[in-house]
Amino acid sequence: MRSFVFPAGTAVVTGAASGIGEALAHGLARRGSDLVLLDRDADRLDAVAAAIRAVHPRRRVDTHLVDLADLCTTARVAEEIQARHPRIRLLVNNAGVALGGRFDQVTMDEFHWVVDINFRAPVQLTHALLPALKAEPGAHVVNVSSLFGLIAPAGQTAYSASKFALRGFTEALRHELVEDGIGVTSVHPGGIATRIARNTRVGSGVAREEFETTLRQFEKLLSIAPERAAEVILRGVERRRGRVLIGWSAKLPDLLGRVVPGSYGRLLAAGVRLVGGPSGRSALSPRSAAPVPTDLPAGEVA
Repeated sequence: MRSFVFPAGTAVVTGAASGIGEALAHGLARRGSDLVLLDRDADRLDAVAAAIRAVHPRRRVDTHLVDLADLCTTARVAEEIQARHPRIRLLVNNAGVALGGRFDQVTMDEFHWVVDINFRAPVQLTHALLPALKAEPGAHVVNVSSLFGLIAPAGQTAYSASKFALRGFTEALRHELVEDGIGVTSVHPGGIATRIARNTRVGSGVAREEFETTLRQFEKLLSIAPERAAEVILRGVERRRGRVLIGWSAKLPDLLGRVVPGSYGRLLAAGVRLVGGPSGRSALSPRSAAPVPTDLPAGEVA
C-alpha cells in the first residue's frame, strides 16, 4: 500500500477540542488537510478552529458540536458530514472518556456510558462514513485505543472492555479493507500529558479520597506531550502502520502482556508502588480505587 497523502484531502477528527485531538488537527492542517472537527466542548472547539484558520487560511475547517454518548445525535451528525463531504481521506476516532472504579463500584449506566463513547460511537461513525472513505483513493482510518486496550488492570473493567473491543474491531476492519486500498491503524498511547486524570469520572461506589490518592500517583506518569503523540500517530498513518504504540509506558506493558499474560498485573502493581513513593500503596491493588488511564485524548471530550 502506498504512503498516505495528506494535502488536499479531508480529515475527520473526533475529540478535537483539546489534547491529542487538538494536536492532530494542527498537525493535519500543517500537512495540507482540510478538517472536520467534532467535540462536545463548544468554546474549546471554536478556539481550536479559529487558531487553525488564522495560521492556515487556505484550509477549510468545519466543526460539529456533538455528544458521542448520544448515538442518535451521532448518527445525524455523521449523515451531515457524509452529505457535505462525499469524499473523506482520513477518519480519526480519537474521542474517549474514562471511568474510575472496580466493576462492583460502578453502575451499569456508568459502564454503558463508557462503552457507548469509546466503542459504539467510533463503530457508528466508521460505518456511516465508510462510503465516503471508499470513494477517496488511498483513504485511512485511525482508531485511538489505549494502553488499556493491550493490558487490563484491576479497576478498569469498563474502560478496558471498551478499548479492547475497539482494538479488535480495528484489527478485523484492517483485514477487511485492505483490498479496497484503505489503511487502518490502531493507536495505543502511553502516558500523555492531557486533562485525562482530572477529568476522569468517578464510579458511584468509589470513595473520593481513595480515588485522589490514586490520581496523584498516576499524574506522575503523564510525561508525553500531546503534540509529540500526534506526530507519532501521523507518521504512522503516512507509513500505513497497522499498530502504533506511543512511549515506553505503552511498549513495556504491551511486552509484559504478551510474555507473561497471566501475571503481568503483579509486575505493574510493583511498578506503581515505586512511583507512589514511601507509602508503598499500589493503585493497581485489587481492593484499591481504580487506576487512572494515562492515555486518553483529553478526558471527557466526546
